[in-house]
Amino acid sequence: MIKVVGIRFQKAGKIYYFDPCGFDLETGMHAIVETARGVEFGTVLIPPKEVEDDKVIQPLKPVLRIATDEDEKNIEQNREKEKEAFTICKEKIIKHGLDMKLVNAEYTFDNNKLLFYFTADGRIDFRELVKDLAAVFRTRIELRQIGVRDETKILGGIGICGRPLCCKTYLADFVPVSIKMAKEQNLSLNPTKISGVCGRLMCCLKNEQDTYEYLNSRLPGVGDTVFTKDGRKGEVQNVNVLRQLVKVVIDNGEEKELHEYKVDELNFRSKKRKDVKITEEELKELQGLEDEGAESEAPRKEERPSREERSNKEEHSSREERPHREEEQNTENGGKHQHHKKRYDGKGKRHFGKNKKRNNNSTEK
Repeated sequence: MIKVVGIRFQKAGKIYYFDPCGFDLETGMHAIVETARGVEFGTVLIPPKEVEDDKVIQPLKPVLRIATDEDEKNIEQNREKEKEAFTICKEKIIKHGLDMKLVNAEYTFDNNKLLFYFTADGRIDFRELVKDLAAVFRTRIELRQIGVRDETKILGGIGICGRPLCCKTYLADFVPVSIKMAKEQNLSLNPTKISGVCGRLMCCLKNEQDTYEYLNSRLPGVGDTVFTKDGRKGEVQNVNVLRQLVKVVIDNGEEKELHEYKVDELNFRSKKRKDVKITEEELKELQGLEDEGAESEAPRKEERPSREERSNKEEHSSREERPHREEEQNTENGGKHQHHKKRYDGKGKRHFGKNKKRNNNSTEK
């Protein structure tokens, strides 16, 4: 067993485990912790407790101290600086003519790094933009491309139900939502009816899926033969899933009558649950609404709560572009580092000097 404390950095964000280091931490308190991104300010959501060793990735990053009033002031100052950084970055994007939409700017607590979140249809060559931003802010710059669901989570809004968006208020992770869920819930497959503010299928479809699966399993299918308690035989014409009512057509020999029964008043042979089928026309019309989920905030791999949680951060530097990342780092630091002479053989491999080779699969630092 190992003692941990759960800390969250953003509203409705993920909870990460840290080593409490003997501090008396309670729910709602603010703490300064060491993360993969540097020193950061977070809120305690889970007070110190013991968990099994395999539930966390060790070694855990430590809690440095309990936040003070001065730390609270620094956070407020950072929020003001982020607004200014957002405006400057937006102007730079227009200047460079980049096809990208800036969503948010975020300073780390120690001002060691400035992150810009943006959306774009494809890959963006933002190397020149990084150089300009580094020259203005004199700190490490990171541009991170996010999906439309993450954009909506950051910006917030009001859903079709009239309430604030679930992803902004309480959803820590995005879960995959499929068209089959809407089909099984007997919803109209109209994109404007089943898609959220982000343009993807509404997250609440997943919330209600388990209930609909259970209720549907108790009902007969349309066209099935059922028997009433008084022994009459009929054919199912329609079912009401939520009310658990079944409309049955009964042939009494002279005419057919339509009666409505509660599902408990009918006897029928339960069949194996059928898979919901989607036609090609429906798939074509709803193409692009499904989304497999994305990260909801910047990943901190050292302090993830479990091994199953994996970062979905999209990398912007391919193997061919990685040499340029080293140039960006040197630009941020004032260009004082001396570069090795690089040559390329046209296959993505780099040669340093005359006889030295560097493995293309190695990790650059």
